[in-house]
Amino acid sequence: MKEKYVKINDLKVSEILLKFVNDELLKDTEVSPEYFWKNFNKVIHELAPKNKELIIKRNEIQKKIDQWHLENKSKEINLNEYKKFLKEIDYLKEEGPDFKIETEHVDDEISNIAGPQLVVPVMNARYTLNAANARWVSLYDSLYGTNIIESEEGGSERYDPNRGQEVIKYVREFFDKYIPIDGTSWKNISSLKIVDNNLIITKDDYNYKLKDVDKFIGHRGNALKPEAIILKNNKLHFEIIINPGAFSAAHDIAGISDVIAESAISTICDNEDSVAAVDAEDKVVCYRNWLGLMKGNLKIEFEKNGKILERKLNPDRSYISKDGKGLKLHGRSLLLIRNVGHLMTNSSILLKDDTEIPEGIMDAFFTTIAALHDLKRKKNSRKGSIYIVKPKMHGPEETEFTNLIFTKVEEVLNLKKFTCKIGIMDEERRTSANLKECIRTLKNRVFFINTGFLDRTGDEMHTSMEAGPMIKKGDMKSSKWIQAYENNNVDIGLRCGFSGKAQIGKGMWAMPDKMLEMMKDKINHLKAGANCAWVPSPTAASLHALHYHQINIFDEQQKILKRDKAKLDDLLTIPVADRPNWSVDEINKEISNSAQTLLGYVVRWIDQGVGCSKVPDIDNVGLMEDRATLRISSQHIANWIHHGVTTKIQVIEIMKEMAIIVDKQNKNDKNYSNMSDDFDNSIAFQTACNLIFEGKSQPSGYTEPLLHLNRIKKKSIKN
Repeated sequence: MKEKYVKINDLKVSEILLKFVNDELLKDTEVSPEYFWKNFNKVIHELAPKNKELIIKRNEIQKKIDQWHLENKSKEINLNEYKKFLKEIDYLKEEGPDFKIETEHVDDEISNIAGPQLVVPVMNARYTLNAANARWVSLYDSLYGTNIIESEEGGSERYDPNRGQEVIKYVREFFDKYIPIDGTSWKNISSLKIVDNNLIITKDDYNYKLKDVDKFIGHRGNALKPEAIILKNNKLHFEIIINPGAFSAAHDIAGISDVIAESAISTICDNEDSVAAVDAEDKVVCYRNWLGLMKGNLKIEFEKNGKILERKLNPDRSYISKDGKGLKLHGRSLLLIRNVGHLMTNSSILLKDDTEIPEGIMDAFFTTIAALHDLKRKKNSRKGSIYIVKPKMHGPEETEFTNLIFTKVEEVLNLKKFTCKIGIMDEERRTSANLKECIRTLKNRVFFINTGFLDRTGDEMHTSMEAGPMIKKGDMKSSKWIQAYENNNVDIGLRCGFSGKAQIGKGMWAMPDKMLEMMKDKINHLKAGANCAWVPSPTAASLHALHYHQINIFDEQQKILKRDKAKLDDLLTIPVADRPNWSVDEINKEISNSAQTLLGYVVRWIDQGVGCSKVPDIDNVGLMEDRATLRISSQHIANWIHHGVTTKIQVIEIMKEMAIIVDKQNKNDKNYSNMSDDFDNSIAFQTACNLIFEGKSQPSGYTEPLLHLNRIKKKSIKN
């Protein structure tokens, strides 16, 4: 659909966007449309040239790095010479004196409650509401419906009482370890009641108390016959629901029908890697959903099993405290908003020279305006802050530019300085190597840093494209640079005073069907010092939350502070394969794996506008895919073609073979169009190929330029 524009000051604004901003976004704020557009116009024309300069500098630095590798190709990299070179080209900065972040008015969910963090595409209202409401999730349901509990009825819709008993056993054994009763076990208890402000647990006509009586904080209903018991451990809550009439309590003497776990403590509502928003129509969908969350009135109707259901934001959870006072627990996850990075522009608004607006600056203004509504209500942030996660920044100049953007946003919207808090995604190599200085530029705003293996690996490969053929993707996780990267992020965050003040995060668990494996593996994120880590679903959040009962992360961080700091030399060690002697079968298998997931993701992005989905891999294991997985796969194959490990002809043949497999995997999707019916005219297939064959020339190896270009092309054909 061709954009229709209205001229306002020096801007041309899409009619769709203009109507939304004037009639919905600014409504009930103290900012008038006339005032906003006048000042927005001025600031945009001040910031856009700076944005452009930073992107030009990225390209100039990349050319110099490429040239250095070409000139030094015949010899082994000397890290001292390499670091000297990186400093000369302004890639590597001198590290300044120690400092502590000074961010104020940070909510408890960020500063001192450790727990899972959901990431959800804000373009999908239903998923977004599910995520916001995932603060509280049934632990019984989460265990019953996943591979943590093994039984013959695992995939059946029919209730299996034996499986149900295994769920109850799992929870009771967990409570015995982390919320123990003094003198007995949670197994086979007969009742729970409150007497003289204490939780009394009965078994065999004997009364018991918790070993730590402070872990009981309240109840709902009659004290002697409560409807729910509220427990607290490591600042996280459980609700034990007592309903003897429920079928799930049929074999429970105490009448416990469910245990509700406090789960997703915070949620990133994503405007970036998990959405396919390419024009004003798409961006308004994203902004409108975020606005609904901030106003508290987002709701959606949908059909399930022949019934029309409505989903809206959950209320807070009321209970009676130990001393008889009526209190509430927050009913929803603390919501953060992820803007796009500095690279992309968007046709929603044209500047006075008819160039497109930098999309990240547009996001900064419109997502902040939406949050003005919550600043009045204080339902999301009780401390009066707005939390923006900013991805894909390269080094301290770009983080400093982000600080400037939000300073201007606050000035235009008459907000107190530093109302807008910034989360730094440490996913680009120049940021990793200069993380301390990046944090310094945002020391009054920063509330979050995290690591992201996929984007960071994509940038690792693109930055050092000319250094040689990269090791296999699977080997990256055990390479020297990535160990240093993960440790460096935590080391610097802790030394900059993040503990008890800000989040240090770790990346996504990408296999939503493999929860048993997640429970074995993801506890390592806590051991590594992360007080939040990403999960793909409410179910995963409730299960990962158990890890935070097992480990007091703030104690763990104090231990980590005493270890030796990660080495910059290790961080800068390039993961090239030393004289690889892979067989043709090994090479083709590696390419096939990357090509299959790449195609599975791209075809939905281009044809259906789905920015995040569970894509079956070559072994039919469902993987949560977004643009970060696409970046690593396309850059890896591009690198191997560039260095002669494989050929373009061979890759095309593999891409066609994998497209046939992807088509078969999507045969039950009525909205799906086969790529293999006509490879030459399938925009999705051609886009996937271009991401590889043009991968070396893409800015920082990003996939957005080609995806956006071809999604717009696909939308124009549909319309």
